[in-house]
Amino acid sequence: MKTRASSAGRERNLARPPPAAALPALFAAMLSLSACGGADSRTSDASPQPTPASAAPSAVEAVPEPTPVPVPIPGLGATDYVPLYAAGTPVFEQIQYTEADGTLVTLAGFRPTNRHARERGEPWFEPDVGPGNYFTFPTWYFQNRTFGLMIRDQVPAGRSRIEISLRVNDGTFINTGLSAFRRDDPDIRDYGWKMNVGFQNPKEGNKNICHATSAREDCMVVITDNWRAPKPGTPFKVGDVIELAPAPFLPHTADNKAIIDGGGSRYYSFENLYQVGVGMRAWYGVAPILDSVPVPDSALLGGEASVSYNYSEEPHRVFQQMASNIGIANTRRFVEGRRLFHTSFVDGKHSESPDINPAFTQHANQLGPRYNNIRCIGCHTLNGRSAVTPLGGTLDTMTIETAAASTTAGNTPDPTYGVNVQQRAKAVGAPDYSVSVQSYVKTVRTLPDGETVELQKPVYAFKGPVPAQYSVRQAPQVVGLGLLEAVDEATLLALADPTDANGDGVKGVPNWAINPETGKQHLGRFGWKAGKASLRHQSGAALLKDLGVTSPVYKTLDCQKGVANCNASTAATSISETELERISSYLSLLGVPAQRSLRSGYPDGMRVAPEHDVDPAQISRGATLFAQAQCGTCHTPQLKTGANHPFAELRNQTIHPYTNLMLHDLGPELADTLTEGQAAPGMWRTAPLWGIGSLKYVQGGAQNVRYLHDGRARTLMEAIAWHGGEAANSRTRFEALSKADRTAVLAFLESL
Repeated sequence: MKTRASSAGRERNLARPPPAAALPALFAAMLSLSACGGADSRTSDASPQPTPASAAPSAVEAVPEPTPVPVPIPGLGATDYVPLYAAGTPVFEQIQYTEADGTLVTLAGFRPTNRHARERGEPWFEPDVGPGNYFTFPTWYFQNRTFGLMIRDQVPAGRSRIEISLRVNDGTFINTGLSAFRRDDPDIRDYGWKMNVGFQNPKEGNKNICHATSAREDCMVVITDNWRAPKPGTPFKVGDVIELAPAPFLPHTADNKAIIDGGGSRYYSFENLYQVGVGMRAWYGVAPILDSVPVPDSALLGGEASVSYNYSEEPHRVFQQMASNIGIANTRRFVEGRRLFHTSFVDGKHSESPDINPAFTQHANQLGPRYNNIRCIGCHTLNGRSAVTPLGGTLDTMTIETAAASTTAGNTPDPTYGVNVQQRAKAVGAPDYSVSVQSYVKTVRTLPDGETVELQKPVYAFKGPVPAQYSVRQAPQVVGLGLLEAVDEATLLALADPTDANGDGVKGVPNWAINPETGKQHLGRFGWKAGKASLRHQSGAALLKDLGVTSPVYKTLDCQKGVANCNASTAATSISETELERISSYLSLLGVPAQRSLRSGYPDGMRVAPEHDVDPAQISRGATLFAQAQCGTCHTPQLKTGANHPFAELRNQTIHPYTNLMLHDLGPELADTLTEGQAAPGMWRTAPLWGIGSLKYVQGGAQNVRYLHDGRARTLMEAIAWHGGEAANSRTRFEALSKADRTAVLAFLESL
């Protein structure tokens, strides 16, 4: 095994030494460090003092107020709208910038993990015994355990020098290791890196102790050559890659409890890929040992905010991961928001390790008198969709929107339920308002080649009064929402075609949403009928309607009943402004899994994980046929996010969501009875398709996946067969394909 030396001074200049075999045995032993990292290296190697880095651009700026913008064409149901974000909106955190001399500075966020990225539940060549433990969130993850690496890359400035500084968000880290440059020798398996060092701090007597207040230069490693190059001393060049695997430790007691809060003290972290001169990149594994290389742009469904391929066999956890380009402070925002998403509003306990993770006591006993679930994650299974409910079971992971009457001018709330059915109640003896599927009306659709598809339409039973108008909707997966929020309104409105000007049979119009806090009109983006303008709006509505919890968006429970001026209250809400921002931040920064259209380089004889057992040629063929069937007319393959979202991670990203966020009339068979804004009963927002292929893992098996707004479709074939109205022509084209070609289209969809 080749190793590297480092200095214990202010600057750790890591140039590649001669091969270990050529060194005296004792010196070689001193250089050898654990493959798992977390060790110190104190070999003396004097280096010049570095010049302090230029300060990062400040994010503390006044937020400009958006002003009304005229709607670009007639027939869109409005004359003007207010953009969500004005030009010049400052970012919460700068995640990358270039200094005057060309030095590229990247701020990369990390969170704790339990194990390694390529570590399964069993050794590589052994029979499957279960998933690994890399994508999980360790206990106490949401406080005092996030951090980042500040990477000053001087290669674009003409110098082969990269400075990596540990930046601690809260408190103090000790003995934190940095492993880098994955080993490429044939016997490498789950983990192993060529470089394993620590962050010695000269202000702490060259001990590996770093504080949230430490200067950048105090906890810094310097690398001056490419350790993966065949020849020692090879300078870096733009495009080289470095796999980075930090391992944080917290000061602890003798029994390994963190001094700061009594939680765990030793962790691994994400194994992320830095590309010289570029920044952080989502990666996938290539032959012969799943070596990390950047995912091609074509497979980055979420742009730079995509999630890397997973080799710890945890595809069921893929919807819960941070964007790959997340910043350091934003990582803390992410985990704090995730905690609230998993918190019970009955007792404040976390859904994971509820008796170990500290309870969020300020949210205990905040559940409303009527509700559907006790925590956000209760409806979004592992950040996916509603759980499948057996026939006759209560649909309490779904929402049933209600109205006494509804038009494009507004809705009259149902006299019993208000704006939705809250099926469960805290009080003993309260009315039973549960809703269930009592039966299905089944029909069979026969395709031109004789293949049949069974369709089922649910028939609902209400324990309470049957609403005059209602709409049953399953909870959708929550990945990529921030990216959709970051697309400029002008980009989306350019996709509208209210009069079918091009004669393709597809119109597409926007929905408009009124901000309940300001009364301003925004473009609708979220919800099955695009009735919510922002993640803040969507989060506030879900808290109120599904949990009976108030927030600055909806300040009183009267809002659920549709009472006029319900937001006039000045009383404190259950969710504070800070916490509402945290949950919105969490949803914004969830990454989108990269498209699994690439064959991974598993070693010969190693079992290929099911999610990576793909046929790239078939997927490519399916993508071509998808376009030929004109499915992309509504499921727009590519969009570009704007430059105004407050999260830098989401700006200027080329994304592949397969949606235009417009409303389309899908025909009477998919219609409900409720109008929502400009969305008539048969009109639905084009659902994004990214992540759809991961649902069978996230939901616990293909048998637990449901498609379409009310979850009636059990398969993708069934979902396509329900497409009528504006989508009928595309459905007909798909059905006319050969069996092999239809299978290719489905394989393409499963890769997303």
